Amino acid sequence: MYSLEKLNVSNMGHQVIIFDISVVRGFWETQVKKYKETRKKEKERLAQSSLEKIKQEWDFVLECRKKGIPQSAYLKNGFIDTTVKVLDKTEKNSQLCKKRTLSDETDKERSKFIFQLSGDHWMEFPDSLKEQTHLKEWHIYKTQIQTIPAYIALFQELKVLELSNNHITHLPVEIGCLKQLKELNVSFNNLKSIPPELGNCENLEKLDLAGNIELTELPFELSNLKQVTFVDVSANKFPTIPICILRMSSLHWLDISNNKLKDLPQDIDRLDELQTFLLQKNKLTYLPRALLNMPKLSLLVVSGDDLVEIPTDVCESPTGLKFISLKDNPLETFLYHDTEDIVESERDREQFEKAFMKAYIADIKERETMPCYTTKVSLSLQL
Repeated sequence: MYSLEKLNVSNMGHQVIIFDISVVRGFWETQVKKYKETRKKEKERLAQSSLEKIKQEWDFVLECRKKGIPQSAYLKNGFIDTTVKVLDKTEKNSQLCKKRTLSDETDKERSKFIFQLSGDHWMEFPDSLKEQTHLKEWHIYKTQIQTIPAYIALFQELKVLELSNNHITHLPVEIGCLKQLKELNVSFNNLKSIPPELGNCENLEKLDLAGNIELTELPFELSNLKQVTFVDVSANKFPTIPICILRMSSLHWLDISNNKLKDLPQDIDRLDELQTFLLQKNKLTYLPRALLNMPKLSLLVVSGDDLVEIPTDVCESPTGLKFISLKDNPLETFLYHDTEDIVESERDREQFEKAFMKAYIADIKERETMPCYTTKVSLSLQL
């Protein structure tokens, strides 16, 4: 079929046929080139063919169905939109919906372990509560309830006990049975004492006793609370920092503002993990040098009206301590001057003040440098 060059060589009576290899190679290279050109033309023809477009649309529809994407998401004016952006966007939305659904299911499952109660019409806890010992959180606020039932000891899974803004006069000794308790908030009630049994809640991490007005001391047994990182005993009548607080070795935040403090203990540096220390609205006349031995202290707030002695090193701390001295009782003379129609009681004033200070301190912590003044509080700043 093909003619190839052939040479006859005579060698000792034998005939040897020799072919030219370059001719064979040239022939096949030509054939391969023609084949590639044919394939290219066929590919271009298919790309322009309506059959290829239909195939792409069907592949796209199958992909959407696999991912559970509804038909309405990729139809545009009755035609199928096969752009990748539509597919990706729909897929992302689908994933977002799945995440939201999962989050909703998680919240619904979590709500089974949470008890909430609020409103002035509540004078006592509902009887049905004692049967729900599986609960992990109580959130009771703004009620007329005065006592916590002794059956609280049955709630061995309880981790959060939120009882703020009620009329509670005392905590039951059974509270010491809550071994899993991590957060206790009984702020703005009518407590005059704290039961020593609270010291048995050794997993407690947050303790809020603010705004009870008449608290003057804490039981020594609270020294056992070695996991506590947050303590708020502001707006009470503590004459000094309770010894038990000085023994809370993990403490990061201590608010003892608006009490009756006249001085700080010389061993305040026992709180070597303390980061935020709020002392404003007390009657301090000096600050001890022991504050210099608290390496993690980053924010110290005091009222400067009565201060006559401040260690220079506190003001020039190399650790980045932000030292704020509030002057002229600004929260008392300014904040409440124009809000008499809103703030009607001492408790309301304290809550108003705490909300303001919380926002102010959050703003201060975010700043690299301290402001000379704000619209609410005039400051004397020493960095």
